[in-house]
Amino acid sequence: MTYFEAFIIAIVEGLTEFLPISSTGHMIITSALLGIESTPFVKLFTICIQLGAILSVVVLYFRRFFKSVNFYIKLIVAFIPAAIVGILLGDKIDEYLENIQGVAIALFVGGIILLFVDKWFKDGKINDDEEINYFTALKIGLFQCLALFPGVSRSASTIIGGMSQKLTRQTAAEFSFFLAVPTMFAATAKKLLDFYKEGITLNSDEIKILAFGNVVAFIVAMIAIKTFIALLNKHGFKVWGIYRIIVGGVLLILFTMGAKIAIV
Repeated sequence: MTYFEAFIIAIVEGLTEFLPISSTGHMIITSALLGIESTPFVKLFTICIQLGAILSVVVLYFRRFFKSVNFYIKLIVAFIPAAIVGILLGDKIDEYLENIQGVAIALFVGGIILLFVDKWFKDGKINDDEEINYFTALKIGLFQCLALFPGVSRSASTIIGGMSQKLTRQTAAEFSFFLAVPTMFAATAKKLLDFYKEGITLNSDEIKILAFGNVVAFIVAMIAIKTFIALLNKHGFKVWGIYRIIVGGVLLILFTMGAKIAIV
């Protein structure tokens, strides 16, 4: 992976991590279009790069992260389901990272669902994360498990999960951002541990590329978060649903016509 490729992937990650359009799915598609070889380091990069974007949440919501111990307990409770499923199905998830057709289907189907989310869950009453109880946090965490399949979108699944539990759009979105922090820390740690167990070591160039990508993703995500909240409050999910349907639909049409888009 070159610095240019890392730069492009990092921009895609920073822009899409908090949008309900699947950052992992977009990174897989971008990697395929750039012809990036699916090496162990590239797989590590696509996971760890998300940590840089997630850290922007800690910076932007700094005061919220040091509000109370209860806040952390809720995040841990919500994090547990995905952690268990991720450990049990880690190898399968790695296989999905190379399945672009699966990503296209997930984007398309998810887009259709997003067209109706605002109508389904329009009676949100909880507008403060302090009002979220442990059982509600757990149920949101169960929704996050859906995002282990690339193309579903962690952001979309957890925000919809929150709205289904009577959270307002903004509160659901912000809790989704907060939940991303332990989730991506754990995902990055697990991927690095897998590397260590397999006896794979990062060379100095790979470490520099990984650090560079995380910095770029962090900066881009800082801008994307505030923009997304504003757009979500103004337009809801419909615009993102249309976008997902277009992207997923175009990819499916290309596959139907015999186009070969794959991680080489």
